[in-house]
Amino acid sequence: MAGSMTLTITSSKVHDAPVIHNPGVTREIVYTWLAIGFEAVVSIFVANGLGRILLYRLERHNNFLIAADLFFFACLGCLMVGSFIYQVTRLGYLYRLREHTPLTREQLESIYDCEKPPSLAVLVPSYREEERVVRHTLMSAALMEYPGKRIALLIDDPPHSSEPSDMRRLATVRRVPGEIDAMLREQETLYVKELEEFYERRRLPFDSALEARCLASLFGSVALWFEAQAAAYKDRDHYDALYVARILLEPAGEHRKRADALDDDARTASLSSAEAEHEYRRLAALFSARLTSFERKRYENLAHASNKAMNLNSYLGLLGKRLHEVVRAGRLHLVECESEPAQLVVPDADYVITVDADSMLLGKYALNLTHIMSRPEAARFGVVQSPFSAVPGSPGTLERMAGAQTDVQWIASQGSTFFNASFWVGANALLRRAALEDICETIHERGYPIKRYIHDHTLVEDTESAIDLVVRGWQIYNHPERLSYSATPRDFGALVIQRRRWANGPLLIVPKLLRYATTTSHRLSRLPEIFLRLYGLTSVSSAIAMALMVAIPFMDNQPLPLIWLVLAAVPYYLLYARDLESCGYRWTDVLRMYSFNLLLIPVSIAGMLKSLRQAFTGEPSPFIRTPKVPGRTAAPATYTLIPVFAMPWMVYVAIVGFMHSGYAFLVFGSVNIAALLYALAAFIRFRYGWEDVLTSFRMGFFSNGQRALAEQSEASLEARRA
Repeated sequence: MAGSMTLTITSSKVHDAPVIHNPGVTREIVYTWLAIGFEAVVSIFVANGLGRILLYRLERHNNFLIAADLFFFACLGCLMVGSFIYQVTRLGYLYRLREHTPLTREQLESIYDCEKPPSLAVLVPSYREEERVVRHTLMSAALMEYPGKRIALLIDDPPHSSEPSDMRRLATVRRVPGEIDAMLREQETLYVKELEEFYERRRLPFDSALEARCLASLFGSVALWFEAQAAAYKDRDHYDALYVARILLEPAGEHRKRADALDDDARTASLSSAEAEHEYRRLAALFSARLTSFERKRYENLAHASNKAMNLNSYLGLLGKRLHEVVRAGRLHLVECESEPAQLVVPDADYVITVDADSMLLGKYALNLTHIMSRPEAARFGVVQSPFSAVPGSPGTLERMAGAQTDVQWIASQGSTFFNASFWVGANALLRRAALEDICETIHERGYPIKRYIHDHTLVEDTESAIDLVVRGWQIYNHPERLSYSATPRDFGALVIQRRRWANGPLLIVPKLLRYATTTSHRLSRLPEIFLRLYGLTSVSSAIAMALMVAIPFMDNQPLPLIWLVLAAVPYYLLYARDLESCGYRWTDVLRMYSFNLLLIPVSIAGMLKSLRQAFTGEPSPFIRTPKVPGRTAAPATYTLIPVFAMPWMVYVAIVGFMHSGYAFLVFGSVNIAALLYALAAFIRFRYGWEDVLTSFRMGFFSNGQRALAEQSEASLEARRA
C-alpha cells in the first residue's frame, strides 16, 4: 500500500525525457470508484433507516422529536457530503496524475533561448519574521532558475518602535537581501564573463570538444559552490535540513550530472554551437536574481492596513514606475517622477510570484509554472500554483499531524483542478499581471488613493481574490508536482491562531460565489465547479456537524441504524489512510488525525463566529499572524478548557445513547472520549495546557487574549535571544 501513488522517474541520459512508471494510479482509481459506489449503497440504507424513524415520529405526532431528528439528519448529511467530496476530488487528482507527464529539460530550459523572456517579480511579504526564516525563503527564490528575475522583500514591521528588540530584528532583516545580492553578484560576474568570451571565440571555427570541456568545468564549479554553501550551514531542525537538502544539495547534484554529461560530449565532440550557447546563457542566468527590500509603512501615501494583502498591493501598484521621495507636512511620501532623477525604479513584470516568508520554492518552480502559463491554451490562466506541502521530518506529534493534514489536502486541491474549481493558495503562486490588473480597484485610505489588486475584506484574501478572478473569466490551475514547502505550526497556540484565521472569512465570500453561479453562462456544465467551491467555502459546517453528532444524545427507544453510519464513514477513512501513506506517513496516523480534527472543532467554530460577527457589524477581524518562534506559543484558555469540560458531557451522551439505543452508541461515545483524551495529552500536553489556562486568566480571559498571548510569546523569544 505504501507509496502506491508515487511516480517513479528514470532517465538513461541527462538529455533524455523522463520515463514515467505509475502502475499504482489505475489501481487507486479503481479503489476510489469502489469507495464511491459503496458510499452510495450505504447512503441508500442510511436514508431508508432514517426515513423510517422519521415516519415513526410523524405517526405519533411528536413534533419535538421530528425537529430533533431533522436536525440530526442534517448534521449527518453534512458529514456524508464531505466524505463524498473528498472521494470525488481524490478521483480527479488520480485522473490528472495518470495523464500527467513532467516537462522535459528542453521544455523547461527553452526560456534561456528567448531573446527577451517574460519579466518576473518575486514578492516576499514579511512581518516580524526571524532572520533565519527570511534568509531561507530569499535564498530559495534567488536560486530558483529563471533569467533576470527580481526579488523584493516587503518588510511590514513598524519602521519606528520604542522596543530595542524590534529595531534590532528590523535592522537584521533589512540586511539580508543586500547580503544575498552581493553574494550572487560575485558569482554572476564569473559566468557572464564566460558567456562574453564564448561569443568572442565563436568568431573562430567552433571547437565542440573544447567548449564541452569548458562547460563541464563551469558546471562542476557551480556544483562546488552549492556544496560549499551546504557544508557551511549547520542545520538545527527539520526546516533547516530541508533547506540544505532541496535548495542546496539537490541542485548541486543536478549541476554535477550536467557536468558529467558534458564530459561525455567532449569525448564524442557532439556538442553543437547552439547547444553550447544555450548552456553558457543558462550559466550566466543562474545567479542573475536581483534582490531588494521595500517598506510601505515608511510612506504616508501608501496603504497602512495591517494585513498581507495590502502589503502586496502597495508594491504591485508601483510596478513599472519611477519614483522619488518627497516630504510633505513633515511626512515622507513616495510619488512618481516627472523629469527629475528617480530615487526608486521598480521594473515592470509580466508575471508575479508571491511567496510567504516561511516558505521555500524548489529550483524548477518558476520554470515549470511560467512554461504552463505561456501555453496558448493557458491564455486565461490567472493563477498557476504548486500548493505548498509541509516540511517533512517534524519531530513533534502536533506538527506532524498538521503537516499530514496539509499534505493530504494537497491531493484534494489537485483534484479540484480537474473540475475547474481550484482556489488560490496564498502561500505561493505565480500570478499573471494582466489578471491582477483586471480585478484591480481603487479605494481610499486616510484620503489617499490606493490600488487594491488582492482584496482584503476577509482574512482569507487569497480565497476571496480567487472568486474575483473567476468572476472575470480567469482560471486557477494547480500544477500536479510538489514544488514548494511551507512551515507548519509547531505547537497548539500557533495552530489555533492559524486555523482560526483560516476559518474566519470563507462564509463571507459565499454571496459573491452565488452571484457568479446565477449570472454565469453554461450553468449546468458548471454545477460541479459551483458545488465544490461552495463546499470549500462552507466546509466549517462539517466541524459544526461533527460537534453536534458528538454532543447531542439520541434519546428515544426507536433504534438508530448506527452500523450503517459507521459503514458510511469506512470508505473515507480507508482512502485517507492510503493517502497518508502515499504522502510518507503511517496509515495508523488516520487515528491520530481523527483526534486532531476533534480538537480543532472549537477553533473552526470560533473562526466561523467571527465571520458572522463581521457580516452583521461590518467590522473586520484584526489580522493576527501565525507566530514562528523556536519556543512555545501560549494558547487561549478557551481552547484548552472546552475539550476538558466536553468530556464529562460526552460520557453522559454515551450513557444515554446506551440506555436508549444499545451498545453501538456507547462504543461511539467511548471512541470519541478516548480520541479527545489522546488529543489533550499528545497535542496540547497537560502541563502546557494548565500553564496556558493560568496565563489566560492573569492576562484577561475574555480580552483579546490571543493577540496578547502571541505578543507574549514573541517577547519571550526576544528575551532568550538577548
